[in-house]
Amino acid sequence: MHADPRRAIPQTDSLLADPRLAEPQRRLGRPRVRDAVHDAQERARAGALPVAELINHVLRGLPPRATTLRPVINATGTVLHTNLGRAPLSSAARAAMLAAAGYVDLEYDVASGRRASRGRGTLDALRRALPDAGDVMIVNNGAAALLLAVTVLSAGREVVWSRGELVEIGDGFRLPDLVACTGASLREVGTTNRTTRADYAAAISARTGCVLKVHTSNFRMTGFTSSVPIGELAGLGPPLVVDVGSGLLASDPLLPDEPDISGALRSGADVVTASGDKLLGGPQAGLIAGRADLIATFRRHPLARALRVDKLTLAALEATLGGPPSPTTAALHADPDALRTRAAAIATRLGDEADVVSSAGEVGAGSGPGVALAGWAVSIPERYAAALRSGDPAVVGRLSGGRCLLDLRCVAPADDDALVEAVRACR
Repeated sequence: MHADPRRAIPQTDSLLADPRLAEPQRRLGRPRVRDAVHDAQERARAGALPVAELINHVLRGLPPRATTLRPVINATGTVLHTNLGRAPLSSAARAAMLAAAGYVDLEYDVASGRRASRGRGTLDALRRALPDAGDVMIVNNGAAALLLAVTVLSAGREVVWSRGELVEIGDGFRLPDLVACTGASLREVGTTNRTTRADYAAAISARTGCVLKVHTSNFRMTGFTSSVPIGELAGLGPPLVVDVGSGLLASDPLLPDEPDISGALRSGADVVTASGDKLLGGPQAGLIAGRADLIATFRRHPLARALRVDKLTLAALEATLGGPPSPTTAALHADPDALRTRAAAIATRLGDEADVVSSAGEVGAGSGPGVALAGWAVSIPERYAAALRSGDPAVVGRLSGGRCLLDLRCVAPADDDALVEAVRACR
């Protein structure tokens, strides 16, 4: 009688006790490794895997990390690439998130042993960054900031808003739909291409909850157009809410047409909303700045609890506000000559298939529309693109004229070696 080959397959617990699987179990958890072991055992029973290869098969099939999110080297030249997670965090922000991952004094005063206000350090940092604000508040993203402001000021009332600013942004998201879900009625004024202060003034009534002005992001009109600046809307009576979108704290000569929070406040806006993961270079968050009495009202609204941020976001945002320049700032203001030097060095290491070409980057995420960022890229054959995207880390470049361009604007110099090795691995 022949021995049952299944008896030669070690038991699950025996395989899990193998020292080679100790580190994966610490990294990924025992249940995930156990599932991989079960899969290997089934293959062995089916005769598709030698018993001696069980552990090696398990090790090959296990992912390098517990999340399915894969690190990406952004070689597209787009600084704020929404599909790649927008702003990369600074080393200070990453360290702050790691420090906040365990127990922290989020709502606790260690001196008195009593409860304390949530996020007080981050709020203080934002107040210092925006001295023109009466007070500030932080919610979980830019849309949430606008949602809270309009809900508190205009639920059951009217929002006066220019037709030229009723925009749709990424993924089919329409700002008028956001306003409608607050319970407010939209009172459109002006025409698509021209709106005047008189249009706003004529629409204001006892039913007006607020006047809303929204930065139109990467939607632009040219020709016979006009809009009303913030300063001319500030004296109309109802609270003026301005959504500047990109989270620029103060004006930047590189982006002359991009509105900033400080400028909007100085021009007379009562409430300004913005995103934290765009030009600020921080984590996803919604920033609200403005009159202290209005911010206090926002904080007391039940919706504020549903939109509040977690401890990791608070930690990363505080470190971004008070720490070194963010990777976003560095990428936006990268020296073209330095980019060219790096590109030439990488191309030399890659050999005859690589060239150095000029490359115009962009800000991205609806910020700085039309602003071309002069830079340089390493040009390699287009056939490399798919394989580079499949690597770990993945490398995402830009296809142009039958070539794959690896723009170095958003690639940290410390990642140049990894970029070279990723290309070589595709050969």
